[in-house]
Amino acid sequence: MYEAFYGLRANPFELDPDPAFFFGSKGHQRAHAYLVYGVSQEQGFVVITGEAGAGKTTLVSLLLTELDPRKVVAAQLVSTQLDAENLLRSVAVAFGLPLKPSGTENLLRKIVAYLLGLVRSGRRALLVVDEAQNLTPRALAALSELLNFQLRNRDLLQCFLVGQPELRQLIHAPSMQHLRRRVVASYHLGPLEEFETRAYMEHRLAHVGWTGDPAFDEQAFAPLHRATGGVPRRINSLCERLLLAAFVAQQHLIGPADVEEVVAQLREEPGTDAQASPMLAAQSVPGPASATSELDAMRSYMVSSITARLDRLERNVATLLNLVQRLPGAKAASRPPGGPARVGKGWPPQP
Repeated sequence: MYEAFYGLRANPFELDPDPAFFFGSKGHQRAHAYLVYGVSQEQGFVVITGEAGAGKTTLVSLLLTELDPRKVVAAQLVSTQLDAENLLRSVAVAFGLPLKPSGTENLLRKIVAYLLGLVRSGRRALLVVDEAQNLTPRALAALSELLNFQLRNRDLLQCFLVGQPELRQLIHAPSMQHLRRRVVASYHLGPLEEFETRAYMEHRLAHVGWTGDPAFDEQAFAPLHRATGGVPRRINSLCERLLLAAFVAQQHLIGPADVEEVVAQLREEPGTDAQASPMLAAQSVPGPASATSELDAMRSYMVSSITARLDRLERNVATLLNLVQRLPGAKAASRPPGGPARVGKGWPPQP
């Protein structure tokens, strides 16, 4: 919606992972190096963890584009609550194997036969399991068993486990000792620092042809980083709303007040989870000691909140009327001298 207004070729803050937008922060560069090292080992597990939205999937997607398909056959699956047999079926589907009604042993033989064929042809298999924190212990054990198969001291399969921090707890359970011995590389991907948040935003904007419009006030980055915690997906979500709000207001400069306003709107939206993001944390209204002062504070907050929302509504309506009047064939809206445009039934007048 706002791309044409700002002269952008595409949406710079698309939420779907896209390796073309990869931003090499300090943490992402290190995680990428661990993945490359893991691939070079041609065996075992590589474990990458991070909070939801930290950029793990984008990172792995980038790596997959860098692999030589003549040497490595990569398959990717997103884990749900899989037991051992369902995991094996998912692995078979990920590698494009035809499925027929069969038990776990037959599935295992079919997968191993396929992996043996790859090794004999000079290739090897790499399996990426996303959201791996949802795997059951039995499913992890089945994966570990797959990695035990070898041909002439070469593993038939290598596996990347990608997931949220709970994955580390799962792997460090006493029953997972056999799996831990097969981990060749492990890295936890943390959030972006404040200066990286700014560089990340500018990187994504530049990728779609940004030339400085809209501009960001120097003071806007601190509250933006604070609101998102430096998590890329949260940054994308907030920036998307910021650009949309700026477009509606027909403004070309985004300042700290605009950031705070959009964050406040996100907090007010129904269905939000206060624990899901710093953006949705409780309002920072001081908690008064007495019931009277608490009631006064609540009244004050409600009045200021309603006033702010009415102001936003008035600005948005005025902007929309202005846009409508610019349409071909639209009549200019008359208004009393010095008075506001009328909004209601029969307004603006029909052509």
